[in-house]
Amino acid sequence: MLGFLKNPVVVTAEINLNLVVLTVMGLISRLWGLSYPRAVVFDEVYYGQFVSLYMKRIFFVDDSGPPLGHMLLALGGYLGGFDGNFLWNRIGAEYSMNVPVWSLRFLPALAGALCIPLAYQILVELQFSHCAALGAALLILLENSLITQSRFMLLESILIFFILLAVLSYLKFYNLQRHSSFSGGWWFWLLLTGVACSCAVGVKYMGLFTYMLLLAIAGLHFWHMLGDRNLSNGGLARITQGQPLEVAYGSQITLRNVLGKPMQCWLHSHTNTYPIRYENGRGSSHQQQVTCYPFKDVNNWWIVKDPGMQQLVVSNPPRPVRHGHIVQLVHGITTRYLNTHDVAAPLSPHSQEVSCYIDYNISMPAQNLWRVEIVNRESDTDVWKTILSEVRFVHVNTSAVLKLSGASLPEWGYRQLEVVGEKLSKGYHQSMVWNVEEHRYGKSQEQKEREVELHSPTRMDISKNLSFMAKFTELQWKILTLKNEDTEHKYSSSALDWITMDTNIAYWLHPTSGAQIHLLGNVCTWASANIAAVVYTCLSLWYLIRRRRKIYDIPEDAWQLWVSAGQICVGGWVVNYLPFFLMEKTLFLYHYLPALTFQILLIPIVLQHLSDHLCRSLLSKSMFNALIVAWFSSVCFAYRTFSPVTYGEPLSVAELKDLRWKDSWNILIRKQ
Repeated sequence: MLGFLKNPVVVTAEINLNLVVLTVMGLISRLWGLSYPRAVVFDEVYYGQFVSLYMKRIFFVDDSGPPLGHMLLALGGYLGGFDGNFLWNRIGAEYSMNVPVWSLRFLPALAGALCIPLAYQILVELQFSHCAALGAALLILLENSLITQSRFMLLESILIFFILLAVLSYLKFYNLQRHSSFSGGWWFWLLLTGVACSCAVGVKYMGLFTYMLLLAIAGLHFWHMLGDRNLSNGGLARITQGQPLEVAYGSQITLRNVLGKPMQCWLHSHTNTYPIRYENGRGSSHQQQVTCYPFKDVNNWWIVKDPGMQQLVVSNPPRPVRHGHIVQLVHGITTRYLNTHDVAAPLSPHSQEVSCYIDYNISMPAQNLWRVEIVNRESDTDVWKTILSEVRFVHVNTSAVLKLSGASLPEWGYRQLEVVGEKLSKGYHQSMVWNVEEHRYGKSQEQKEREVELHSPTRMDISKNLSFMAKFTELQWKILTLKNEDTEHKYSSSALDWITMDTNIAYWLHPTSGAQIHLLGNVCTWASANIAAVVYTCLSLWYLIRRRRKIYDIPEDAWQLWVSAGQICVGGWVVNYLPFFLMEKTLFLYHYLPALTFQILLIPIVLQHLSDHLCRSLLSKSMFNALIVAWFSSVCFAYRTFSPVTYGEPLSVAELKDLRWKDSWNILIRKQ
């Protein structure tokens, strides 16, 4: 009965050493020294805000895109034990000890490393040689821009990983379709294709481009195979529903600045006062501080008061506040009135200080009347509404507008953001616009009862009345339709600059040494990718013209292989690059990286095709192989040359000047 135990149980497995070695090399190149620099690097200042909000479990709506990428970054923070307590307000700021830098950067780095074996497998599934596949993987491995982008808390490496995973999964599914349809593997790769495409779109809406490409290719494949056959409630409603829509006298509200930069924040006050005298010798009013605070807090609550009445509760029926009405804003916890006067702001001396008024019995009267102006009104009688209305507050006495300056206050202001009174004559800006995010009708006239009321939640539990799809649809629609202000940036660029890498981005600069990190690509690889695209296009047009005249220069199977490679690589480059010419947004070099990845995959495909079909003699093949070796050596040389600004190694002024291969590159050189 137990005779089968007489022989050992043997398990055999095939291990592709190429894949193992490439994966290890990828991990080393992306994970080595990952905690350096221990400072905020470029857009980490932006994504870090979302991580902190997730760590603190604070609801927010991000107008930059879908949430999956931010959630994955937050996962890194969660695994590292991050509590979310760090003020992301300045590039180059040193991380405090509670920030797990390595953990926060780990997932983007891991995704970047895994792109290397994915590139190898994609070329294998396209039926190209293992030598060509190895070449594609090595080019991805030695691409400086991809290394830089994957070593920090950024999203592009995660996006590229899911894009390549989707492409690989579809190719495996398609190859299984021809000989083992509806097998376990067939279903696995089909489902993984859908999951990877969804994840790509969930990281950035750019992932939709590759999703649509794969759908088009799948449609073409099935056309050949089958012939001729062929918002009401939701996400944001959790905030707005269960709250009054119309703001009335006596309403308790929180006010969020519409600009959302350098981070989203809410109008805030606390018991601390401005210093009597600042570090530069200027004096202040010594009134109660008013700031913009980037986290939800009970001190963010304000009461809308009618200047002609003393009550701080909503009457029955409520009296709505309309465009042009005069109000007073009373701080909920301290009951002091929002005030501004002809005293210079602490960090913006050309603007007025904003405070909550304290009566010191001196000749400084309260100036606390504000006119409500609804910026997006349809008529001059519009009612101020929760979420929907964008308002600015114009000071009656001085005509100054309540504005977020964006400057970070010193330690006495707890590094919170400065709020000022800006003269209206200086024009309109989103930093002057606020909207009501949370709202309740005040019911308690007594301060102690009101404090209890302010600490209580504003929302009713309405989840049981909303389906998941209703919430999801509403949230996605709001994200797509939220307005982003078009702004210029020192390192912004046009899509035309990317092909020839006429631009770069300085990500980080050491405060004392010459060490710096730049988003710069491997010059040899970028040029080779452009040449490969031109050669592929010209050869394809030549073959098409010749085939039209019934002249077949290459075998039919080679032609189908050539076309399939173009659908993936050239198609991937086109759909991830050309749409940027239609986008009205601030563009950066890193937006080109998904398109570049597809273009890099095309290089070994073109090289193998030239070797197999245009080099007919043994001598020509030998010469061509020698040229490939020389060319790859130049790729390695370019990689090593620019490695110091990829990994942030210290450089002398002379070494930095030597790296400026193009006059348009902004290599930062300190004056001696």
